[in-house]
Amino acid sequence: MNASTLSPTTTGSVRYKAPFRAGGPFAIDAELARKLLAVALAKGGDYADLFFEYRAGGSFALDEGILKAVSRGVSIGLGVRVRRGEATGYAYVESLAWDDMKRAAETAAQIATGTQASEPVVPAERVLPRRYEVAPVSLDVAGAEKRALLERADRAARAYDPRVVRVEASFSEELREILVATSDGKLARDVQPMIRFGVRAIAQDGARRQEGSSGGGGRTTLAYFDERSPEWHAREAARQAIVMLDAREAPAGQMPVVLAPGDSGILLHEAVGHGLEADFNRKGTSNYAGQLGKSVASPLCTVVDDGTLALSRGAINVDDEGNEPRRAVLIENGTLRGYMHDAYSAKHFHTEASGNGRRESFTSVPLPRMTNTILLGGPHDPEEIVRSVKRGIFAKKFGGGQVDIANGDFVFSLTESYLIEDGKITAPLKGVNLIGNGPEVLRHVSMLGHDVELSDGIWTCGKDGQSVPVGVGCPTMKIDEITVGGTKIG
Repeated sequence: MNASTLSPTTTGSVRYKAPFRAGGPFAIDAELARKLLAVALAKGGDYADLFFEYRAGGSFALDEGILKAVSRGVSIGLGVRVRRGEATGYAYVESLAWDDMKRAAETAAQIATGTQASEPVVPAERVLPRRYEVAPVSLDVAGAEKRALLERADRAARAYDPRVVRVEASFSEELREILVATSDGKLARDVQPMIRFGVRAIAQDGARRQEGSSGGGGRTTLAYFDERSPEWHAREAARQAIVMLDAREAPAGQMPVVLAPGDSGILLHEAVGHGLEADFNRKGTSNYAGQLGKSVASPLCTVVDDGTLALSRGAINVDDEGNEPRRAVLIENGTLRGYMHDAYSAKHFHTEASGNGRRESFTSVPLPRMTNTILLGGPHDPEEIVRSVKRGIFAKKFGGGQVDIANGDFVFSLTESYLIEDGKITAPLKGVNLIGNGPEVLRHVSMLGHDVELSDGIWTCGKDGQSVPVGVGCPTMKIDEITVGGTKIG
């Protein structure tokens, strides 16, 4: 950490100074990038790129009205990638001293064995769109103000119902500045904010004990709470906990399921989205490999990945390879139209990168990753969809899950769900799991609402040991048949 990067203010907070820009403590310009790229290509690599990253973050956790944990951290470094044919060399360094950066470039260059050095194109800085506002930086706001947000949530959850016996609230924040320079002439900078707020409420009535949760955020500032206050999240967490006190044992067997809009898109993300990432299809390990132009879902289904959605958790102005994201149409009216590409997979498939090259940090190589993956809306009224079900499950909130990317088989747990009886949502259920196959689920979509929603900034996606923030979304959706794993037969 450099003292001039985060400097104290009179309020006890810190003031952010962009480290890679002119006047910053680690200013990076096109000439410095060109020199490093020349080192990376000195042994005859076909391509090289540089990924500079500065990351500052913090978190607050309140439990039982007491601020139990506060943290703050800063990291900075450079990752260098060199390609030669199908081979890739990668090295990173947690220092921006010239000798250290040069050593990382020389290390990555060892993948190439040619004697003729390649010459990089002088990088030209790109002007990017602005899909999120950074100022005022949440890290610049005094910690006391963030603690007050947690305390407001604690009070609101307890006031909701006397059966709420415990409340936990958390707030995390991050600011990430990246600079990408490539040997084919791109130079792109971005400053990416992120906040996340969460409340967990536990309710108890005699021997019965249940919990509920609510959270949100995205690439935004503390202005997020002007639209969705700590009290709103607290009441939602408490409501869920109280409702679940009366939950019945879940039925088991094959039955129709109606998914609520918004966060139910996590099923789409896990069960279908990963299979549409181009690296799995390049390797032939996805069940969507070789299926372009073929029917893979109900004609009602159109699936897109869109990193351009302002303020969303998965929004980016530029990906981690210097490419601008675009709305990638993956499935259109049930037909497979494309994959999510980084630069490498795009070259393999003879197409353009879709801006899906993402990485967790400068220590990681970029991979094709989702941004905001959404099932678009259909023609049906949401209430009509529920009325069409004689007996089934209404899935409102999802918990964890497991997916086999090779074939799309999944198991998801539901944290809030209800029985549908004679077209009406009735009793809350506990212990509900959904078991199925992602591609088959999309084939069994028979009704799709016009109420598409994007999740409220809570999801993080893992792949090959790397985690990145993502958004998911969908409308109300009816799946004609899916296996419900419960504790009650019938």
